[in-house]
Amino acid sequence: MAETRRLGTLLFPDFELLDVCGPLEVLGVLPDHFEVVLVAEGGGAVRSFQGQSLVADHDLDECPPLDVLLVPGGLGTRREVENEPLLAWLREHAQAATLVMTVCTGSGLLARSGALDGRRATSNKRAFDWAASQGPNVEWIRRARWIDDGKFVTSSGVSAGIDMTLHVVAREIGREVAEEAAWRIEYTWHRDADVDPFVEPRR
Repeated sequence: MAETRRLGTLLFPDFELLDVCGPLEVLGVLPDHFEVVLVAEGGGAVRSFQGQSLVADHDLDECPPLDVLLVPGGLGTRREVENEPLLAWLREHAQAATLVMTVCTGSGLLARSGALDGRRATSNKRAFDWAASQGPNVEWIRRARWIDDGKFVTSSGVSAGIDMTLHVVAREIGREVAEEAAWRIEYTWHRDADVDPFVEPRR
């Protein structure tokens, strides 16, 4: 019987919608392996930058123990890096979780909490310098679709979170399971983390 892990996804105002929905689309086809919950300060509906809202299952203070933590990015991260209660929550749950994933500028938010100190990480290329400025003790790697640093796995922007999540599924559960998940969501999985077509400025 598969081990089911509880994965908590952090929501905050102006999060990037695909940063959340992309990884959860992958994990949603693996219900025997992942129980997904949404968490937000204050609970309830949280509006994305795109305008649509997702509804948190738990307030931060009522969040159950998490095996896996997913931190999305989005323009809201610029505000949340000044949110000390949220940063404290991130530090606590990143320490307790066995696996922490970030998408886009979620790595900047996590870095601001101190949880990424001494780790390798990447972020959205358009916002890379901002994200890196949030964690001077992080080894930031610009050219990467995602970075696997053991417990911490961080991805580049937006759609890269899907590639990262499939990589995590392959690592944690098995390559065949990841291939099946990619097939079920009809997604062409970019398997090489070093191939980053968005690292160069757009001309």
